[in-house]
Amino acid sequence: MLKKTSAPDLDALRLLDDRLRWLSSWTIHNANHIRESTDGLKVGGHQASCASMTAIMAALYFHALGPNDKVAVKPHAGPVLHAIHYLMGSQSREQLQAFRGFQGMQSYPSRTKDRIPVDFSTGSVGLGVAVTAFASLVQDYLIAHGLMQPDEAGRMVALMGDAELDEGNIYECLIEAYKHDIRNCWWIVDYNRQSLDATTAERMFRRFDEIFATCGWRVVTLKYGKQLEAAFKEKGGDALKAWIDDCGNADYAALTYLGGAAWRERLLKEASATKPILDAHDDEALHRLMTNLGGHDMEALVEAFDAAQDDVPTLFIAYTIKGQGLPFAGHKDNHAGLMNPGQIAALREKMGIAEGEEWEPYAGLGGNSAEAAKSLVEGSRIARAKRERPWNVAEVPAIVPPSGEEQSTQAAFGKILLDLSRAGGDLADRIVTTSPDVTVSTNLGAWVNQRGLFRRQELADVFAAAKIPSAQKWGGSEAGQHIELGIAENNLFLMLAALGLAGDLFGERLFPIGTVYDPFIARGLDALNYACYQDARFMLVATPSGVTLGPEGGAHQSINPPLIALGQPGLRHYEPAFVDELALLMEEGFRLMQRENGESVYLRLTTRTIRQIERADDSWKEGAIQGGYWLRDPAPGAEAVLVYSGAIAPEALAAWEALKDDMPGLGLLAVTSPDLLHRGWSARRSGRWAGKGTEPSHIEKLLAPLSRDAGLVTLLDGAPAALSWLGGVAGRKVSPLGLDRFGQTGNLEDLYRHYRLDVDAIVEAAAELFLD
Repeated sequence: MLKKTSAPDLDALRLLDDRLRWLSSWTIHNANHIRESTDGLKVGGHQASCASMTAIMAALYFHALGPNDKVAVKPHAGPVLHAIHYLMGSQSREQLQAFRGFQGMQSYPSRTKDRIPVDFSTGSVGLGVAVTAFASLVQDYLIAHGLMQPDEAGRMVALMGDAELDEGNIYECLIEAYKHDIRNCWWIVDYNRQSLDATTAERMFRRFDEIFATCGWRVVTLKYGKQLEAAFKEKGGDALKAWIDDCGNADYAALTYLGGAAWRERLLKEASATKPILDAHDDEALHRLMTNLGGHDMEALVEAFDAAQDDVPTLFIAYTIKGQGLPFAGHKDNHAGLMNPGQIAALREKMGIAEGEEWEPYAGLGGNSAEAAKSLVEGSRIARAKRERPWNVAEVPAIVPPSGEEQSTQAAFGKILLDLSRAGGDLADRIVTTSPDVTVSTNLGAWVNQRGLFRRQELADVFAAAKIPSAQKWGGSEAGQHIELGIAENNLFLMLAALGLAGDLFGERLFPIGTVYDPFIARGLDALNYACYQDARFMLVATPSGVTLGPEGGAHQSINPPLIALGQPGLRHYEPAFVDELALLMEEGFRLMQRENGESVYLRLTTRTIRQIERADDSWKEGAIQGGYWLRDPAPGAEAVLVYSGAIAPEALAAWEALKDDMPGLGLLAVTSPDLLHRGWSARRSGRWAGKGTEPSHIEKLLAPLSRDAGLVTLLDGAPAALSWLGGVAGRKVSPLGLDRFGQTGNLEDLYRHYRLDVDAIVEAAAELFLD
């Protein structure tokens, strides 16, 4: 059923189109030509990219959007979004004046750093588009689980430049969206046919409608404005339409820049049958006619949006002119082009804006026109303020470690989830798991057996119905709590981003858990960073990891993920060795995900089965949460320490036993989070110069009992640099062991010996500290 929209005031919408074009242009001009520059660097901005979007965004925000709709705005059109909120009163003049300045409005829309309500951060090309499809799926999930009412559903809208359609992540997402039958999604292409380096190739674009239609999308092409459509009905109109359809993108852009006389000359030369139309227009009118494309025609835009008010996913291809209404419209170098003072003054004069009134929202409009525009803005149905984020929505129960003398952290992870599922409660009911076709091999199978696959339509377990024995009993229904993905890691992280923003977007927090093989995190790094930049909250369980997965070979063994974690804001890395550590850190992770000053969690786990250790008490727990604790305490003034992280714990323990008599007081430090230890140390060093006190960091406290000349042997199944920095804490010698080459197949004994991760290597590294 179509949603009803009120009849629009087209003239007022056109005035708002002009307002947005002016305010976005002036904001960028002010930052580059008026505001004082202390470093002489170009501030930048994209006046042309904004101008091609103003009509589309005016029609959307002041007519088509409802209060529950969410929008990912094309990155370079960020100033238009801020201009919209400036007109609405939810953005300040000071923020516009500080565009791309410290603590001012951001270069690209940012959920966390901009003061206006931003639904989705954009900036990394294509990701802001794809995330809207996953947000649509999350909305369906919430409705299916009774956490949202159906009448609260909104549409997820992405505004994109046509060059973004070159991004592969869009098509990975499109395939996944088709499999999950997404709905309530609009993608609107600003088809201005100009990117940073060149004009867009025509040949490929003719296929996009076929690609999307095949995946179940409605495709609406807005090529001509109403003025051009009327001209096509006149004498010579057929010839005009045929010429435009055959004109290449580069030619069209060049003629747009050259203006009416150039249009006339080319048409007379190549389509003489258009002469009656040419004779009826002077050069200025002819230029207006030839640039009357669908993406700038308010009536065409409103009609198209009003005709698509059902829940069918829709791709709008809106033909536009890059830089529409600006002096460099169509010029091939206009992507980062800036109007000079003379050009902006001419534009101001053309719009009737008095000098000194550039920031006035409705400057240059007559009284009746200004009132009509204001009325339309005040009557818009979009939300005006940022949604309050829900914190601490679910009590986290104490997680009991699975029993067993020998266990792997990967298997224990699966058992913990199964126990949570059986126990039930708010936390278990809000957990959503997802995985890129590695659900079984990352030990999520038992959870899915208990909780089922999420499908909007019932999906029978055909094998179970046929009485074919299988450990996996997976039926799909709206009650399911696992979202099955294809083998595309980019989609995994975008899915986690959308799930992790459920509280922000829809008012109901979920606890997303995504599993993936540790080496394949790198396949989706851009999307992972994108999720963290938005402060999405999730638990990433990466397993198996390191050369510990020996027989799989180098293609499945991970080296650098601990370093990735060290450099990724908003993501806390934990690498437990023992099952009780895992239980503790998962418990902390669930609390962290819903804490106001919290973050997402990355658990690096292993398939290696190791003997668990007995604990005398719980004193180790606080240190484990902070990043490290003494598994074997050093003596005061100890001259050497072994430091390990993760699956290599048995070798570290064996080496400690072998060395403890020869090195009295030798300590054994268990590092559960190199990332957290490094953050604390770094914050202490920067804080001392900012007057924030001198409280030692956790790692400084841990190493304080050692002799100033003590040496450290660091050991982990990953890049040695993730731990070797510990020597910088107090200027101590380090002998680092780890993995800095691609692995190969083999059993653990052979691989550890080859890559110097075995007990003999640790003993030799300890001796090296003193020999040097």
